[in-house]
Amino acid sequence: MVGRIRSNIERVIEGKPDVVSASLVVLMAEGHLLIEDVPGVGKTMLSKALARSIDSTVRRIQFTPDLLPSDVTGVSVFNQDTREFEFRPGGIFANIVVGDEINRASPKTQSALLECMEERQVTVDGTTYQLDTPFMVIATQNPIEMEGTYALPEAQRDRFMARVSVGYPVEAAEIAMIGSHAGASPLDDLEPVTDAAEIRKLTSIVGQVHVSEAVQRYVVALTGATRRTDDLNLGASPRATLHLVRAAKAYAAMAGRDYVLPDDVLALARPVLAHRLLPSVEASMSGRSTATILDGLLASVPVPDGARS
Repeated sequence: MVGRIRSNIERVIEGKPDVVSASLVVLMAEGHLLIEDVPGVGKTMLSKALARSIDSTVRRIQFTPDLLPSDVTGVSVFNQDTREFEFRPGGIFANIVVGDEINRASPKTQSALLECMEERQVTVDGTTYQLDTPFMVIATQNPIEMEGTYALPEAQRDRFMARVSVGYPVEAAEIAMIGSHAGASPLDDLEPVTDAAEIRKLTSIVGQVHVSEAVQRYVVALTGATRRTDDLNLGASPRATLHLVRAAKAYAAMAGRDYVLPDDVLALARPVLAHRLLPSVEASMSGRSTATILDGLLASVPVPDGARS
């Protein structure tokens, strides 16, 4: 089933197997995905392709400076006929929510996503509404154009399980893109290859994947190393530890295994951890990015003996 979803997405996103795999890992691990890259590389295309591959409810929220929190969560409206307030659900009430240019909304509107993403529920006027499963937020943002944008707060970034960058295509993929996109968008012909019920089955399988004590200690050692280094002002949170374990379990399940290897953890450490870290002033002035610092920390933590593939 995962192979069908992957093939469907790759009909639209060509030459980016690692990005597609990371997206599927987040889906199976019941996380949320942040796609961050320059304009025109296919961020929204990737999110739409993943959403259209699943026969479930899909909503798109175009984040703008004038978007209100109630547009996201919903609002209670007074009904003149019944003389009662009725709840009208906002854009977050769907299985797959595509948030386009999330950093263009105000911090007040961005904060409307915090409860939804972490607790999978919405509270409006004292009443709590549960969101359906599966529930996944796929948000895009442009890190280059800063005018009229609001940087995502750390609490918001920490709720995204992984961050991926699509990047520019290789020459062969870009040539193939010219032909496939010349007449019409390939998204128009994309049909669902699975449904929400099948995704729930996949997530239950991921939940049964075994994580040995040695691998658990290895994950904690990795996230702990980010908290002790002087190169970072903010290290990985306990939520990041849990997200890394869940993502590794999904990665192992996609590989046909019912147990996690340290290699699974290493493969996902950068997309799961890098966006949560804040470099120190000294590190920033010396030109070292969070990804570079993280790579050094990953190399310094010993891999459990006999567990590496």
